[in-house]
Amino acid sequence: MRRSEFLRLASAGAGACAVPVEGKLFGKRPVLLGIDVLAKDGFEALRGKRVGLVTNQSGVDGKGKKTRLVLHEAEGVKLVALYAPEHGLDGVVVAGKKVASGRDPLTGLPVHSLYGATRKPTAEMLRGVDVLVFDMQDVGARCYTYVSTMGLCMEAAGAAGKEFVVCDRPNPLGGERVEGPPLEPRWKSFVGMYPVPFVHGLTAGELAKMALGEGWLKPAAKLTVVPLGSWKRSTLWPETGLDWVRTSPNIPHGLSPFYYIASGIAGHLAGIDVGTGTPLPFEYASADGVEPDGFARRLNSLGLRGVRFSPYFSKKRAGFGGARMKLDIDQVGDLAALDVVLMSELQRILKPGGGSVFAGSSKSELDVFYKVYGSDRIRREIEAGKPGDEIVGSWEAGLKRFRAQRQKYLLY
Repeated sequence: MRRSEFLRLASAGAGACAVPVEGKLFGKRPVLLGIDVLAKDGFEALRGKRVGLVTNQSGVDGKGKKTRLVLHEAEGVKLVALYAPEHGLDGVVVAGKKVASGRDPLTGLPVHSLYGATRKPTAEMLRGVDVLVFDMQDVGARCYTYVSTMGLCMEAAGAAGKEFVVCDRPNPLGGERVEGPPLEPRWKSFVGMYPVPFVHGLTAGELAKMALGEGWLKPAAKLTVVPLGSWKRSTLWPETGLDWVRTSPNIPHGLSPFYYIASGIAGHLAGIDVGTGTPLPFEYASADGVEPDGFARRLNSLGLRGVRFSPYFSKKRAGFGGARMKLDIDQVGDLAALDVVLMSELQRILKPGGGSVFAGSSKSELDVFYKVYGSDRIRREIEAGKPGDEIVGSWEAGLKRFRAQRQKYLLY
């Protein structure tokens, strides 16, 4: 990779974060969540209606009270059913494992699984419901399945003549960062439901508006977005004044979404360990036979803005060596570009010995990897030794189009 070119890429689009302490906001008003705005308005949008709630443990108000309890106890609101996404109502089910339906011990209400026999609510699941409410914390990545669940629920609501309400929540990456590969139509899936860049820079409410406005969801539901208060596009998670609730087993803290973008695509390859299952998931990159000291030195020599690397031996995979990342979210630029750098640099080390970062991945694992990335072209590019800046540069035309396309759907 040409150092000067990557410095340009790495410095583009970086947000600003003046408050590096998670959950603390000094001298400013905290962000008001959509559920807080709904409560402040006396739940007017839901009064007299039978409500179904699509949620999990990340659906909380600004004080940390679970949204399902807020609505269950709200005067004039009749909460009648809950719908659970991947990882379940409490977010503890491992990725890819089916979630069972059941009953919520907190409210006594039925919980319909949307990650089991079906991923879209059936007509039977929606019987007796007037409006579906969506309140879950997204992480700002195209492949994170909560926004795919939102889209399928909107389609089900449209088909059944139900209203759909999104209680908006902040994009933890902010609303200015637009990065990563586009989604080729053949790779559309549950981990890539919308034709948006890997990092879209939208809140869930904005993405819902765009999906309907662009005709990506059919039939269309009647949509209401309950907006955030005091959130700006430049606001990163630590500036919100809100405590982070683990959104899924490998997104444990408020900076995890940044690391998820930086290594999450690479982490879908069996031959790369990015630290999932450890206390600091996605903060590492290692492969079999890689010498950590040399790899960390090589990455640091690239001069990638806003990130430093230190040597690392995998705690899960014997013989796997690599580097740990330390991001400065004030300074770091194109996070999705880091994902490509990690793959290409590991490949550069493995190739002389006949190795490949794609070796060891089954056909089904590679299929998921291509769906997450949005194309299978990346394998040919990485294995051929195509410079990382050229791969990243190939995204730019699509990113420019998307920035213009999304403009009319921005709420903040």
